[in-house]
Amino acid sequence: MSKKPLILGIESSCDETAASIISENDEGSPVILSNIVSSQVDIHKEFGGVVPELAARSHIDKIDWIVKKAIDESGINIREIDAVASTAGPGLIVCLSVGLSFGKALSVSLNKPFIAVNHLEGHALSPKLTTKLNYPYLLLLISGGHSQYLSVKNLNEYKRLGTTIDDAIGEAFDKTAKLLGIEFPGGPQIEILAKKGNPNKYDLPKPILNKGGCNLSFSGLKTAVLKITKEIKTDQEKFDLAASFQKTIIEILEKKTKIAFLEFEKQIKPQEKKFVVAGGVAANKEIRNMLINICEQKNYDPIFPPIELCGDNAAMIAMVGLEKFKLKEFDKLDHPAKPRWPLDESAAFLKGAGVVLK
Repeated sequence: MSKKPLILGIESSCDETAASIISENDEGSPVILSNIVSSQVDIHKEFGGVVPELAARSHIDKIDWIVKKAIDESGINIREIDAVASTAGPGLIVCLSVGLSFGKALSVSLNKPFIAVNHLEGHALSPKLTTKLNYPYLLLLISGGHSQYLSVKNLNEYKRLGTTIDDAIGEAFDKTAKLLGIEFPGGPQIEILAKKGNPNKYDLPKPILNKGGCNLSFSGLKTAVLKITKEIKTDQEKFDLAASFQKTIIEILEKKTKIAFLEFEKQIKPQEKKFVVAGGVAANKEIRNMLINICEQKNYDPIFPPIELCGDNAAMIAMVGLEKFKLKEFDKLDHPAKPRWPLDESAAFLKGAGVVLK
């Protein structure tokens, strides 16, 4: 029986230091042997957001221990590893550099191939860790730093159908939470507060809802929330605003997802209609339920990673490493950290002032 590949994944793109070992079973499906994630919430809480220098220092302090723990929990010997895969971007460059440098050094010391992984590709392939998923499929990536609809044609083949022209959806959640007085990271708490509120209390804007295809915008929504919070006097009003905000996000995603379905079908004409939702915001149950309902209406198969694989983790980085290892797609040790690294390199850059959408 041939040896099953063992891939070490390392993730340090923002404020999670993570390491994972994955392999395959006899059917060729991925098996997670360990998946260690160390969060930095307590470090950044008092600042209301991630401080890059503090995040990088924490990565430096923890990464050796986190990788060792992942190896120990996997039950393998470090010399059995077949390749090292590290996140190379996108992300905070001072943070990326820690995991990337560590991965390169480890690959040299073990004389094993090195694989530089796009963090977004990790999210795109994360459902493959627990679900048999064939290409092509439509991906909605919703996280703290990214909001995109992508046609996933194959490994390394991505077509962007829509993106945010300003804030990412997770950023909008976190900033709204901060305005409501919720400690960082507040995004997940919005869902809890929303259950106590009236979602119809505040009529909030839905920027570019009827134009721009399946591109997204959340900046105007965030500004409206800021104005309302200055008038709020009671906890109930906070709950109502959280509920209204979440309802507005859901309504935006509902309409834009339907447009993305049409774009995907026009470009790909898929035999199987599969819709993958990944990234930290994919853990929001209300958003999940709405997207599942749309899939039922449009005959799509909805696929979500398990909650523990929605946020940043190293198992998804190892998953990309596994697929590239089998194709012998290795990288040189001078591969740079890339703070900006789109999956669709040909897509227009749509962020910033002056963006015009029809």
